[in-house]
Amino acid sequence: MGKYSFLTHWHVDAPIDAVWDAISDSERWPSWWKGVEQVTKVKTGDPDGIGDQRHYVWKSLLPYRLGFDVVATRIEKPHVLQGEATGELEGFGRWDISEAPGGGTDIAYTWQVRTTKSWMNALGPIPRPIFKWNHDYVMHAGEVGLAKLLARPKA
Repeated sequence: MGKYSFLTHWHVDAPIDAVWDAISDSERWPSWWKGVEQVTKVKTGDPDGIGDQRHYVWKSLLPYRLGFDVVATRIEKPHVLQGEATGELEGFGRWDISEAPGGGTDIAYTWQVRTTKSWMNALGPIPRPIFKWNHDYVMHAGEVGLAKLLARPKA
């Protein structure tokens, strides 16, 4: 299986609570994040959201879609959101959100997964740079979409 470890950094000129609200409400991602085709709640967890399960369908510039479920395993509002992925990607993702020293909000996203699609794994290390480029493209689209969503009008 192909194993991948990605670390993405974003900075958004918006308050941490607004960033948290946008990122933690993943069912709204398709409205602002190009590449997220669908997010469906599969199961409701405890009152804090631990155990919530959502199914995600992603599409990028490459001619395939990926579908996987994520179950929330750690939530520390407004700083940490973590989940375990199963399906066509398996592993974990973690959002770390903090107030930036100069204003706005810094976001780090860690995504450590392995592919389960046979055609992806059959190619060995050949597609690794392409999959990295694809991941970077989708994450950049998320940063742009989030910045637009949370843009504050100039005074």
